[in-house]
Amino acid sequence: MTTCTLCEDETGEAYLCERDTHALAGRLARLPDLVAELGHHLVPRVSGLAEHIASGPAGPRSPLNEDVLDLMMSGHFAAVVRLWRIDVQRERWPQHSPPPPAGVAADCRWLGMELEWIAARYPAAGELAREVRSMEGTILSIVGAPPPRPQRIGLCVAVTDDQGTVCGAVLTRLPGQPVRCRWCRTEYRTETDLLLLRHHQPKATA
Repeated sequence: MTTCTLCEDETGEAYLCERDTHALAGRLARLPDLVAELGHHLVPRVSGLAEHIASGPAGPRSPLNEDVLDLMMSGHFAAVVRLWRIDVQRERWPQHSPPPPAGVAADCRWLGMELEWIAARYPAAGELAREVRSMEGTILSIVGAPPPRPQRIGLCVAVTDDQGTVCGAVLTRLPGQPVRCRWCRTEYRTETDLLLLRHHQPKATA
C-alpha cells in the first residue's frame, strides 16, 4: 500500500491521491493567468492625500513594486515549471531530447495533460504538487484571490404558464450560492429540485 507523497493518505499504488491530483490540475490551469496578473501589480498603490500629508515625505520611493519586479524579471515561476516539465519528460520518455522553450502556459498545459501518469508513476509527484501550490500562494499573496466566477448550471426548466411554457433561461450561480432563475424567480433548493433540474436538461446541455 502506497501513501500520497503530498498528504500521506493511502492511494493504493499511486504517488498522488485523487484529491491532490485534482487540486494540482486546477493550480496548473490557473498559474499562467496568475503570472500574467503580476504585471498589473508592478505599480504600488498610492495612499490617499490625507494619509500622505499626515505621514509626511519619507524620502525617494521607487515608482515600481520592487518585489513584483524581481519576480517578473527573474522569470522564476516560468523557470520552475519548465524544470518540472523537463524532469517529467525525462522520466517518462528518457530517449527524447528536452522540450524546446515554450512559455509557462504551454508548460503548465503539458503537465496538466500528463497528470494521470504523474500521479500514478512519477515518484516526485508530491514535490511537484507542493511547489506548484507554493508558487500559487506566493502570487496570491501579491495579487489577492481572484473574484469568484459564476458557474453555469444549465437551463431553467420551470413551467411559467398554463400552456406549459418552459422558462429556458440560463441558470448561473456563484460558488456556494443557491440556484435561482433571474427571469422567473424559480429557486432550486433541495437535492430533489437539483436532480429534476439535471434530469430535464436538453441533451446538449446536461
